[in-house]
Amino acid sequence: MMRLGVVVSIGGFSVLMALLSLSNDASNTAPAQVSAAAIDSLFAKFVSAQDPGCAVLVIKDGQPVFRKGYGVTELRTLQRIGPETNFRLASLTKQFTAMAVMLLVHDGKLHYEDRLTDVFPDFPAYGKAITIRQLLNHTSGLIDYEDIMAKQYAGISDDKIPQIRDAAVLDLLKHETGTKFAPRSHWEYSNSGYVVLAMVVEKRSSMKFGDFLRQRIFTPLKMTGTLAYEKGKNEVTHRAYGHTKTAGGWSETDQSSTSATLGDGGVYKSLDDLEKWESALTAHTLLTTKEMEPALTPATAANGGPLPQMNGSLAPLYGFGWFLDPYCGHRRYAHYGETVGFRNAIQRFPDDRLTVIVLSNRAEVDAPALAESVADLYFVKHQRESVVRVP
Repeated sequence: MMRLGVVVSIGGFSVLMALLSLSNDASNTAPAQVSAAAIDSLFAKFVSAQDPGCAVLVIKDGQPVFRKGYGVTELRTLQRIGPETNFRLASLTKQFTAMAVMLLVHDGKLHYEDRLTDVFPDFPAYGKAITIRQLLNHTSGLIDYEDIMAKQYAGISDDKIPQIRDAAVLDLLKHETGTKFAPRSHWEYSNSGYVVLAMVVEKRSSMKFGDFLRQRIFTPLKMTGTLAYEKGKNEVTHRAYGHTKTAGGWSETDQSSTSATLGDGGVYKSLDDLEKWESALTAHTLLTTKEMEPALTPATAANGGPLPQMNGSLAPLYGFGWFLDPYCGHRRYAHYGETVGFRNAIQRFPDDRLTVIVLSNRAEVDAPALAESVADLYFVKHQRESVVRVP
């Protein structure tokens, strides 16, 4: 089942070696003076030409300063991973689903305060309390469709469960009688919410979700390799396949029962196209600065205060498809994605004009921690330069 990635620290030794390389290796230095060797040292375990791996992109001051693939796309051909390799983004897809919704708001075809029952009149009465905004920022309280499926197929292995699509998820939710919590009383990460948003896009645009993404986002930004993958309808070029490490070696774990839904995780994209996405976000190519503000504004409880999670802990700061919690004092827009054989992360630091992206087709990778470790190299470099400049 598709779930949000968990952030933990990676081993200190590789970070230490990277920092040492920062000062000792002057070859192939990027404009920000962080060497390619310093970044390479963080990904040393992925260099094998016999194993799946990852792809890394660093954008500094609006320019790509590091772009590299490690390992192979799959074990049949041992095709090397490169900047053109398309990975299943998993939950990084949510920023594109959110953008699709925001474009419909821009068009005047949708409003953030529209209710679920305004879009789907046949939705149960509990949908009258759920707004589009709450679906976007995970405060709707919708039941997880993965949990519904787990009960429906209890005791059946995932490979025997038929893949579910977005429309079928909406139908499942129409058979529920309520939410986990009153909308906007708590925060809980919801794949159901983003699958429903894909169906909202279809309803209000009168287009298939994948076609809307292509016509309004991918084609205008010249993302030639990007698509919302639908088996039997389109094909992913330069495709990376997901893998999981087992006692006997690697197992290809590319698809699961929830891999056919699009709104919460169905987009495939490469480093090359993610560079174009970053440029569009920075230049406000699709929406104005003002129109982007809701996506970068943390959700709050109905009383205007911070949101709790169901376990009582404080919720992370979340906008529309972006986590907004800072990192080590640096303002940050980030997201993580994981599904059966993929682990991905994007970390944007707008004040530092730094973006780090890690895409991986092996399940044990801690992509968020790796991306943060790359960012640390730049932050340490900046701190060292600041100290040197002090009179």
